[in-house]
Amino acid sequence: MAPPSTTLVQDHVALAEIELCGELIIAASAADGERLSPARIDEVLKVAAERAALAQPD
Repeated sequence: MAPPSTTLVQDHVALAEIELCGELIIAASAADGERLSPARIDEVLKVAAERAALAQPD
């Protein structure tokens, strides 16, 4: 039998997606209504901030 591997592999994209899903779950659990509005989802995912950062010239 081969010894267990000690190599750790991390998928940074998958970890970021998991973190974003967690943020959405937290926001949904704190929401008053049945669903999050598209604007609230964008706010939680920081979509506007990302768009603004991409739009600024270097």
